[in-house]
Amino acid sequence: MQVYKALASVSGIGYIGRGGGTVAAVAACLPWYAAAPGITAQALLIVAVTAIGVYAGGKVERDWGKDSPKVVIDEVAGMWLSLFAIPVTPAYVAAGLVLFRVFDIAKPLFIRRMERAAGGWGVMLDDLLAGLYANIVLQLAVHLNLF
Repeated sequence: MQVYKALASVSGIGYIGRGGGTVAAVAACLPWYAAAPGITAQALLIVAVTAIGVYAGGKVERDWGKDSPKVVIDEVAGMWLSLFAIPVTPAYVAAGLVLFRVFDIAKPLFIRRMERAAGGWGVMLDDLLAGLYANIVLQLAVHLNLF
């Protein structure tokens, strides 16, 4: 397997088929919860995975087509963005997962429009926006002490 395909599919998770995005989002939660990175590390991780996703997503588009379901690195970036600067607790991670998947699947509020971007950006931007919306909701939950 070519390196960029392994990166785009998050070591093969994307080959699962239906539900691969959810599996990738859950898989992204595990190291985030286990490591509980500080805010600087969180930002660096999100930027790094986004950059890798833009590159790998653009490369696989030639072989797999536009925004192939095999590409799930976008779910990792979006999931991590949804948890950015949120307390790393089981409740917040679970809420972030649910919110991210709801926004990612339903694609409200201009999320679907982001898919029109060219190359790897089209793969990544919709999930990043879904993650941003999930993060905003979680930030409100944190400030309102809902969990």
